[in-house]
Amino acid sequence: MGLFSKKSKGASSSSSTKDYLKINVKQNGTEYTFALDGRLDTLTSPELDGKIKEIVNDASKLILDFKDLEYISSAGLRVLLGALQAMEGRGEMVVQNVAPAVTEVFELTGFSRLFTIK
Repeated sequence: MGLFSKKSKGASSSSSTKDYLKINVKQNGTEYTFALDGRLDTLTSPELDGKIKEIVNDASKLILDFKDLEYISSAGLRVLLGALQAMEGRGEMVVQNVAPAVTEVFELTGFSRLFTIK
């Protein structure tokens, strides 16, 4: 499958493919870490967007940990861009532990130049 491919109907899913997104939020003062596990796509990105909007006014630093993020779509990229814009003038946004497949999407779209990636 390519970077932006979707499974065809009736395709069997492997045990390593996740059709969900788990968001674990940790707060340390005004620093928030969002650890993402699964897929950030059209179906799951509204949840992340909502959680970011809940904390952005109180945050001085937003860390997005992509260690377990397997896939990101344009809808996910749109949420990240919105978070980056919301953090402008408020504090820092960092993306860390980016998997190779997600790094490739960041590089192809130019997002790797927009974000602080650690």
